[in-house]
Amino acid sequence: MAAMLQHCSILLITFIIIGKAAIVAGTFQPSPWTLAQATFYGDDTASATMGGACGYGNLFINGYGTDTVALSSTLFNNGYACGTCYQIKCVQSSACDSTVPYTTVTATNLCPPNWAEASDNGGWCNPPREHFDMSKPAFMKIAQWKAGIIPVMYRRVPCVKSGGLRFSFQGNGYWLLVYVMNVGGGGDIANMWVKGSGTRWISMSHNWGASYQAFASLGGQTLSFKVTSYTTKETIIAWNVAPSNWGVGLTYSSNVNFT
Repeated sequence: MAAMLQHCSILLITFIIIGKAAIVAGTFQPSPWTLAQATFYGDDTASATMGGACGYGNLFINGYGTDTVALSSTLFNNGYACGTCYQIKCVQSSACDSTVPYTTVTATNLCPPNWAEASDNGGWCNPPREHFDMSKPAFMKIAQWKAGIIPVMYRRVPCVKSGGLRFSFQGNGYWLLVYVMNVGGGGDIANMWVKGSGTRWISMSHNWGASYQAFASLGGQTLSFKVTSYTTKETIIAWNVAPSNWGVGLTYSSNVNFT
């Protein structure tokens, strides 16, 4: 099975504050079907999928469940593919479950290259391969797990989410690190800004995975966020998401999302 890059994460306490609405223009559309291959990692509990390179932490608590996948680096795109959603169907294999047309998964992890193995014999996630290392429960929805590796067809699809964008805070008084979760539409983030109640918009840089950072002193201010989709280039604003007494280790929710 393809290896998984484990990303250490802190179990976040959830604290929900509803932000004001903003306008969303445009809707993400599915892509054409493309041929690839898929493996799985972990066991039936999907415990090995917790954390991951995208930084989503506990996938059960944060709404991703077991329908997740680690992407080869070609697809992972240095973390900009975190949160993207795919329909995957087993094809051209006796291991396929013919009663299941496809399953839908969300990208939450990176499947790193394994240069010790040939790309067609163990190094499944080596560039330039487009490969999916699925959680075992997701893999078993479309094929018999004993097959190990199967040919698949896949396509990007809109991420259907309940509720708004969620912002999980880490960092300190001079460095705000935010993980963006529950992203609808294309599921991905290209750019992000933060605005304190006493500041202008401050551009946040991409840290890794689904996290963005701002080196600024924002304590004691109500925080708003402006977010641009990587795929659709659309921008939405979540006003007053975190109250002035916000803290690290907490997660704040808005009522705006991409479609």
